[in-house]
Amino acid sequence: MTWRLLLAILARLPQGALSRATGRVADLRLPGFLRGPVNGAFARVAGIDREEAESPPAAYPSVGAYFTRRLRSGVRSWPADPRAIASPVDGVVGTFGRIEAGRALQAKGIDYDVAKLLGDASEAPEYADGSFLTIYLSPRHYHRIHTPAAGTVRRARSIPGNLMPVNIPSTTTVRDLFPTNERLVVHIERSPEAGPRAVALVAVGAFNVGRISAAFDPGWVTNRPRGERPEPEARRYDLELGAGAELATFHLGSTVVLLFAPPADGGPPPSFGPAVEAGAEIRVGTPLF
Repeated sequence: MTWRLLLAILARLPQGALSRATGRVADLRLPGFLRGPVNGAFARVAGIDREEAESPPAAYPSVGAYFTRRLRSGVRSWPADPRAIASPVDGVVGTFGRIEAGRALQAKGIDYDVAKLLGDASEAPEYADGSFLTIYLSPRHYHRIHTPAAGTVRRARSIPGNLMPVNIPSTTTVRDLFPTNERLVVHIERSPEAGPRAVALVAVGAFNVGRISAAFDPGWVTNRPRGERPEPEARRYDLELGAGAELATFHLGSTVVLLFAPPADGGPPPSFGPAVEAGAEIRVGTPLF
C-alpha cells in the first residue's frame, strides 16, 4: 500500500478523535516496575538518545511523559550574542528561503499562502519579503519548543484543523498541508536594531496525539474534542521572554515553521547560516543566521 493511498484513507478518517485516543493511551500511568522497560523500549524503537534526558526512562510515569521529557542541564547551549536567532527545536531542516508574493515553499513544486498559515490575512504583510524556515521533528527528537530569540510575545492564535502526518511523503503530496493542519501561532516582536524585527513561530500539529500545549499560557492546549474546540482563538500579551525560554510542547512529532520579518531598516533579510541545509539535523540553540 503506497503512502498516497494511506494518506487518502487517513484524510477521510476522524483524525482528531483517533489522535486523542492515541494520546489517552500514551498518558496511561504505568506501574512502577513497567516504567523502565516500557519507556526504554519506546526509546530504542524511536531512536531516542536516553543520555540527554533529564531523568532515566524509569522516572517517567507514562510514555507520554517520557516523550515530552526535558533535557539534562548543559546538553544544549544558546549563543552568547543577545541579538542572535537560533533554532527553537531539535529536528531536521526542511524547506527555507524567501517569502515571495506572500507564499512559502512546502516542498518542491508545492507552495502555500503565508496568510492562510497565520490564520489572519492582516498579519501577513508584516512578513512580506522576509524569509521562512521549516523544521521537522520525528519521534526520536526532543519535543519542547523554545523562543528562537529574545523578544516580546504580543499575540498568539490557536487554529483548529486537520491532523495529517507531516513527514516527507505528506509534505510532497498533500497541498496546503501546513495551513490546514491544527496549529499554534506565536508572534515575537524583537528589538528594531536586531535584524528581523519580528518572528512568527508556527507549531503545526500532526496525526497521533496532535496536542500542542503553550508554556507561556498554561492550560491552552490544541486538539480538544469537538464539543470543547473553539473557533480560531487569538490572545494578546505583553510578555517579555529571553532567548531560549520554553514556549510550547509537542505531544508527538510534528513541524515548526518560522517566519522572519524583514529588518526594520528596509534592507534584505539576512542569509541563513551554514547549519541551515535541507536534510541536516539541527539542535535547539544552533544559530540560524
